[in-house]
Amino acid sequence: MNTAAAPGKVRVDPSETAGRLRLSATRLARRLRQEADAGLTPSMLSALAMIEIHGPLTLGSLADHERLAPPSVTKVVARLEAEGLVVRTSDPGDRRVTRVTTSPQGAALIAESRRRKTAWLAGRIEALDPDQQARLAAALDVLDHLTTDEQP
Repeated sequence: MNTAAAPGKVRVDPSETAGRLRLSATRLARRLRQEADAGLTPSMLSALAMIEIHGPLTLGSLADHERLAPPSVTKVVARLEAEGLVVRTSDPGDRRVTRVTTSPQGAALIAESRRRKTAWLAGRIEALDPDQQARLAAALDVLDHLTTDEQP
């Protein structure tokens, strides 16, 4: 539990804060997946977004980005390809290497998914009072710092 350390100061229990943050982040991620309404599994949507951001990618690079085993990535890409969301092409320098890019349909699906999630989240933020909105905005730099690989 958070307890007062000195007048006007609050001592924070990092374990309690970590637990609350983990639960809040999990709930937010789940809700945003629901709002995406993309008709894809979370793995498929994540892979498609990664391809759109970093593509064209080899399947090995995609596996590294997604932290998945190569056979799992192969299955996900095959399903995305069957849906017309990605396109496989041979590398011009080495025909043994296959790269995957988003198709126009895949790019449109990602854009619409992002639009839906942002609209839902913006609506929720607008419903907060101005003080809550300011505190949330101030917390974003800290959250960004937590999610980078750089450590102090």
